[in-house]
Amino acid sequence: MSKLFNRLLPLISNDLGIDLGTANTLVYLRGKGIVVTEPSVVAVNQKTGQVVAVGQAAKDMLGRTPGHLIAVRPLVDGVVSDFEATEEMLAYLINRAQGASRQLLGPRTVIGVPAGITNVEMRAVKDAAQNAGAREVYIVEEPIAAALGVRLPIREAVGSMIVDIGGGTVDIAVLSLGGIVRAKNLRVAGDKLNRDIIAYVRSEFKILIGEKTAEDVKMAIGSVIEGESRLEAVVRGRDLITGLPREIILTDQDVREAISQSIDTLIESVREVLETTPPEILSDVMRTGITLAGGGALLKGLDQLLAQWLKVPVTVADDPLTAVARGTGVILENLDLHQDLFLENDDDYA
Repeated sequence: MSKLFNRLLPLISNDLGIDLGTANTLVYLRGKGIVVTEPSVVAVNQKTGQVVAVGQAAKDMLGRTPGHLIAVRPLVDGVVSDFEATEEMLAYLINRAQGASRQLLGPRTVIGVPAGITNVEMRAVKDAAQNAGAREVYIVEEPIAAALGVRLPIREAVGSMIVDIGGGTVDIAVLSLGGIVRAKNLRVAGDKLNRDIIAYVRSEFKILIGEKTAEDVKMAIGSVIEGESRLEAVVRGRDLITGLPREIILTDQDVREAISQSIDTLIESVREVLETTPPEILSDVMRTGITLAGGGALLKGLDQLLAQWLKVPVTVADDPLTAVARGTGVILENLDLHQDLFLENDDDYA
């Protein structure tokens, strides 16, 4: 009976994988691939309490809303900070991902979360997904999902190392035999680099810029090692002395100086994980190298800088932004095989 039900299940229920990120949320629909990529932002009308926009439309409102509208990021440092907004965002994304292929039953859902998440934080993610329409919710740690997404041999008796650099958190993990051997979760990620740039421009140029401007600068000219040519970006903001608009030119050297302390923290944290890794696995990592995933992996020169300091080969995964979402897709293709990768259910800590 159960075998027959399992065969019929795809006809009456969808399977979704969700990379629930601080900066972006990606949704993988089994059989279709990644169907939704949206910023993790929700715009709420404070007068009515209604959600007026989700995703890119809401992100475009950041810093531009009138008094009664507020654009919020429902996740901070990789964990749920606004439960209702997270629920609304998930409901919107789940419905959009299913589109015309919505089935009789709610979808089975695999959600990636930062390594080291607490039971309370995990419960919040599960409850938000179930309230948003998911029938079954499975939680997997993002470094495991990312490693599966970039096809690292995590189930073999060989050590693999991945550094997943997201918007709110960095997950550094050494994996072997289907589990995490050593891991560290760091709150120094993409959003922190944006704040570093804002603080630097404020301190050095006495100009106030917004988070979106800082992110645009980071993506356009951000780098951690000096390149052959000098990069520049025009930045507009409010002069803190006169209160009037002012325009300045930032260089790649300015950005390197702004984010240097955070990058040093990242390198030191990867070094700490390596220092506590068992020797046999460390020798595997020295041979196979470290893989960078997540949006932060696209920061120019980061792989070279890490390799230089750690004396280990470092490579950037193909399409690092989608690694976790693709990993949830790998899990969905064979849920029974990957049951051991999920974090414990509510029943285990209720």
